[in-house]
Amino acid sequence: MGRPRSCFRNVSVAVALAGALAGCGAPPERARTVALEPCRLPRLATAAQCGTIEVPEDRDRPDGRTIRIAFAVLRANTLSPEPDPLVLLPGGPGQSAGALVPFATRLVEVRRTRDVLLVDPRGTGRSSPLDCQALAPEDTPDDVIDIDPVPKAKACLEELAARGVDVSQYTTAAWVADLEAVRAAFGYPRWNLWGGSYGTRVALEYARRHPDRVRSMVLDGVAPPALKVSLGVWLTREQAIDALFAACGASPACAAAQPDLGATLARIRADLGASGRDVTVVHPRTGEAETLRLTFDIVVASLHPLTYVPELAALVPALLDRAAEGDHAPLFAAALLVGGDVAEQMSGALHYSVTCAEDVPRVDESDRRRLAATRAAALASKLLAVCEIWPRGRQPADATAPLVSGIPTLLISGGLDPVTPPAYAEDVARTLSNHRHVVGAGYGHIVSPHGCGPRLVAAFVDRAGFDTLPASCVEHFASSKRPPLWPGRLGAAP
Repeated sequence: MGRPRSCFRNVSVAVALAGALAGCGAPPERARTVALEPCRLPRLATAAQCGTIEVPEDRDRPDGRTIRIAFAVLRANTLSPEPDPLVLLPGGPGQSAGALVPFATRLVEVRRTRDVLLVDPRGTGRSSPLDCQALAPEDTPDDVIDIDPVPKAKACLEELAARGVDVSQYTTAAWVADLEAVRAAFGYPRWNLWGGSYGTRVALEYARRHPDRVRSMVLDGVAPPALKVSLGVWLTREQAIDALFAACGASPACAAAQPDLGATLARIRADLGASGRDVTVVHPRTGEAETLRLTFDIVVASLHPLTYVPELAALVPALLDRAAEGDHAPLFAAALLVGGDVAEQMSGALHYSVTCAEDVPRVDESDRRRLAATRAAALASKLLAVCEIWPRGRQPADATAPLVSGIPTLLISGGLDPVTPPAYAEDVARTLSNHRHVVGAGYGHIVSPHGCGPRLVAAFVDRAGFDTLPASCVEHFASSKRPPLWPGRLGAAP
């Protein structure tokens, strides 16, 4: 939901904007009731304008505990901005809006006429985060590649309960209600939504509940409402690994160096045995040697996040070649590069609150049998086990139904996306009467930030239509290809 930072959280990883620019005035008053003040945010070179509102943690108990919802605005570079901003909805579930700041800074064409608004979902970033020491990311092998999350989840629940937090209230439905409260506080009559990965589920649900408040939607890395996240991600990532192995077989150089990557992976599994073995790796950030009890589950957990980024997936043949020779450090370093980054931007507790309420209850015995046939069977079962102890919230009865809507919607997919493949967008598009689907054939999870993606988004949002989409950009994405694979350490080869 591309870099994995915009995607659904996987088990190998644990977790907004500037004041008016010089010469720009405030937008016209629209009965705004929220106060903004200058602030500084990570990865943003300029000052930001930030604010918060208070909302009930449990809307069935309006006089009960309240939480803070934080937001930030990148002001439009005009004295007279349009009244409907572009709102960026992060993925995960569990990602904060801060992870989208680099993308927001690239939306310069949107900001010619509109504000860009980022809102931290409840439980993330600065919105009353569900922080707990048990799930705090650490830069160690055992933490980045955590294959037994249940003990830490139990400890986290104890920490949060001691603070009076009701984790069952941190759901998509609650987040949608928070968004509507933010819109009302700003006085926006309507706004435009960009959702990435899980953020597309949020956008679709917001449009279901408040259709008259949405001018347009951009859905990147589309998650259908009926998708069982806790099931689907394992199956599609397995398919992505198989497709990568097939791509190696179709590449003369890769096939010559790695005739059968599936067999190579099986050899690694046999070498590690059922209980794994201790290996020494040099930490790529500290340069210090560390001992890791390496199991096949950890190898799989290291491979999965690499599939989100085609440029990193291209390294997998070489990484498996080294691992088969007993050198596991390169694979661990690559996993740390991806997993450590995501862990710092994700709330594991919020991830559990959403998926345990909305996804895992719909995983049935036939689904579990499908999971059991995958390489990640043990990883998946342990993550599902967290929901046996995690308090479950509620979701509306129609939350998994297709959205039937005429809202102008641009759907964007990566052809190599391992978690929200193009078929998911096609499924959602069937009930959207005013849509267009753009596929970046050689891109992974979340396409909008890459290449001409920001220009594509800007052209669509400007008119809330498709007539002015840049044809050269659409063609660029359609004709893109998988990066050349690295069959060995010497570099990429056709």
